[in-house]
Amino acid sequence: MKKTVFCITVFFVLIMFSGYSHALCVNVSEANLRSGPGTNYEKTWEVFKYMPFKKLARKGNWYKVKDVDGDVHWIYRKLVTDKIKCAVVKNDKINVRTGPGTGYSKSALSPALKYDSFKVIKKKGAWVKVMDEFGDTGWIFRKLLWIQ
Repeated sequence: MKKTVFCITVFFVLIMFSGYSHALCVNVSEANLRSGPGTNYEKTWEVFKYMPFKKLARKGNWYKVKDVDGDVHWIYRKLVTDKIKCAVVKNDKINVRTGPGTGYSKSALSPALKYDSFKVIKKKGAWVKVMDEFGDTGWIFRKLLWIQ
């Protein structure tokens, strides 16, 4: 009986904290990040569609988020969604391929630069098929991306 009660308690604790930190993705063409929860705070970064973030907290209509570099910003909640998975390039310059492997030619998206952001379409092994804000697609080696 004690084991059952313990398992149920752990289950509910995990459910309570699972929503605390989850992925968000910019769903508009451009979005300003701020140093605090409001437009009166300093703009810290301008990002583009499909930029991923990890949600840390909420204050009113603003989300406190963490970016690929671990920096913390605030973004207005209507500029992001948790309905899609997004990725951002972690390295200075990477190749984007027409298929899932180095045997495929470079795509029109190549090279992608650090902070280029994409919508994740699917994964195949160690490769991720991505789409940019204009609808162009390609494949990127998973370890070169920060996916949220």
